[in-house]
Order: sequence, then structure tokens, then C-alpha cells
Amino acid sequence: MASSKKVVTRDEWERKLRDVKIRKEDMDRLVMNFLVTEGFVDAADRFRLESGTQTDIDLATITDRMEMKRAVQSGNVQEAIDKMNDLNPTILERNPQVYFHLLQQKLIELIRVGKISEALEFAQQELAPRGEKNQAFLKEIEKTVALLLFEDAENCPYGELLDVSHRLKTANEVNAAILTSQSHEKDPKLPSLLKMLIWTQDQLDEKAAYPRINNFSTAALEDPAI
Repeated sequence: MASSKKVVTRDEWERKLRDVKIRKEDMDRLVMNFLVTEGFVDAADRFRLESGTQTDIDLATITDRMEMKRAVQSGNVQEAIDKMNDLNPTILERNPQVYFHLLQQKLIELIRVGKISEALEFAQQELAPRGEKNQAFLKEIEKTVALLLFEDAENCPYGELLDVSHRLKTANEVNAAILTSQSHEKDPKLPSLLKMLIWTQDQLDEKAAYPRINNFSTAALEDPAI
């Protein structure tokens, strides 16, 4: 049975692509947005000088933001909290969930190094009052404190809390909160555009055979299978 899909040749597809006009300034802003959001301060500064693209935040603040993110990723949660308060004390005030997750991560780090008495005292003084006001927080506290009940905490039902991926999750929340406080997008635009491209290609696959991009690192067009 013959395919009902429209077939678009490479020549026709490339001609259509050439008809799409994208300004270099817009592309440069996308690149700068990615560099700033992801914290590549040196690359952002070089790109600013080479392309003349300006950014909406002081590049010097990127270094501070990355220091806070790295502090969480390395388990130095109190250092991150102190630096955030030094940078802008309203960030944690306006983001109680981020603050709670930082405190939770600090509790996890105490449990990780076996400071049981200190962990219990910290949970009672800093986390329990927040759990009384927020059921979601209370459940997270219970899961975290439950780590103390297991001899092999890393392999218990809540062992994922001790995984480095949990540190990264908390660090990303910190990064997003700081960016938002600086009136900057918390997520880079390029990954979102790539997801949109993938979705668009998937939708188009149902209607046409056309030169598709499968390798996004090269953006090479692959001839349609007919």
C-alpha cells in the first residue's frame, strides 16, 4: 500500500530553510542566555567582548551564584545559606520551599557523617516547626529522619536522599531562586527550543517524509526513508 505521506526532497527542504530569516543578534542572545543561566562566567565574558552581546545581569554575580551551587553540591550547606543571605537576604525569605530543602539537605549531611545527636537536635529545632505548618514538609522530614533507623541507610527505602543526585537537585533549586531574584529566567532557553524541535519533528513525521535532524550535536539533515 502506497504511503499517503507527503515527500519533501532535500533540495526543497533546504530551500525552505534558507527562506527562514533568523537575525544573528537573536542567536547571540540565545547563546548568552545559556552561558549566563548555566554559570559559564568566563565564556560569557569572552562572548560579550567578541559579539557585543549585553546581558541583563552583572556577570560578577555569576561567580557568587556558582560558589553557592558548588557549596551545596559538595555538602557545605551552611556555607551556601550564609552566602545567599550575604548576596540578598530576601531570597530565602521569599522562597520558603528552597530554604526548607536547604535545611533538609543540611540534616542529610549530618546523618551522612554520623552526627546523630546533632542531626536529631537540628531536626527538632529547625525542621520540626516548619513541618507543623506544612504537611508536605512534614513528610519530607519523616523520610529524612527515617534514615537513622537503618544500619545501611544508603540501601534503605529512602536511600536516594543520600545520593549525590539529591545534592544536585537542591543546588539547582538554589541556582533557580537566585536567577529569579535577579529578574532572569531560571532555565536556559536553548534546551526548551531543542525540546520544541523534537516535538515538532515527531508531529511532522506523521504527515510527511522529509530530511530530519537526528544528531543534534551536528544538526546534520538525514534524507527521508522512502
